[in-house]
Amino acid sequence: MDEVKQLVTDINNGKIKPIYFLMGEEPYYIDKISDYIEKNVLTEDEKGFNQVVLYGRDVTIEDIVENAKRYPMMSERQVVIVKEAQDLSRSIEKLEAYASNPQVSTVLVVNYKYKKIDKRKSLFKAINKVGIVYESKKLYENQVSDWIRRVLAAKNYTITPKAAQMLVEFLGTDLSKINNELEKLQIIIPKESQITPELIEENIGISKDFNNFELRKAIGERNSLKAYQIINYFADNPKDNPMVVTVSLLFGFFSQLLQFHGLTDKTPRHVATSLKISPYFVNEYISAARNFPMKKVSIIISVIREFDLKSKGVDSNSVAQGDLLKELIFKILN
Repeated sequence: MDEVKQLVTDINNGKIKPIYFLMGEEPYYIDKISDYIEKNVLTEDEKGFNQVVLYGRDVTIEDIVENAKRYPMMSERQVVIVKEAQDLSRSIEKLEAYASNPQVSTVLVVNYKYKKIDKRKSLFKAINKVGIVYESKKLYENQVSDWIRRVLAAKNYTITPKAAQMLVEFLGTDLSKINNELEKLQIIIPKESQITPELIEENIGISKDFNNFELRKAIGERNSLKAYQIINYFADNPKDNPMVVTVSLLFGFFSQLLQFHGLTDKTPRHVATSLKISPYFVNEYISAARNFPMKKVSIIISVIREFDLKSKGVDSNSVAQGDLLKELIFKILN
């Protein structure tokens, strides 16, 4: 995020590069940077003749270069934006010739989502010499809650740890999806408010009591009653609570628990760093480790793998997924 802020600051200060190559697994910041350049480098009057948007599936590298080499009309510069440039991955290295001698009056923006160019090759070196190569990396799950807090803090909102975790559990690590939901909340909720699990439930539709986050907590505490209540809710609402997601999260939880048992330093800070979890949830793992010794955790991981296969139809074609989940939780807790 700091790198993006610096990039925007430089553009605002007139430090504009001839090439911005935006690549990586996380499309959110690629879109943000590209949209910012599209909206702010040229005035509205200049855009008519001097701004063009191309799409990788519709053009060749030669088309891009031809557009980039044009001179601006009644403007200091022109902007050429190539969206979905990953569709040109087989020929992208051809851009090296232009990058070695770019048109100084052109701002070429290449959106290369979900992939990245080889930093050892000449294209990267050529672009890096005259322009910006920005790599947007996918955040780990434990980093997304912090990202949510930082985004909201910049807009004068706060969020509770549980509410942030609910968003991550429900939406995964897709920053664009999460940001869309946060923007919806900001329309409804006044600034300087705190976003709570209740607000998430009311406005986004994620249950604050019946979700994978609460299931993990109930299992860790060996709270059978609560675990079965959640599983029954999942069974009644299978579309909103697919078994494959629950099984994946349980596998991740017990894998982390196995890792916890192997730690020699079990101080909260070291646990959070080693397991890549928020410090807020460390006590849950400490409690779960007391209830599930290492040998039991190893057995549970094998059971979860077995039920993962069953959830995908292996040896269980006629069994409802809700019933499979109930059987899985029974085996974990007994």
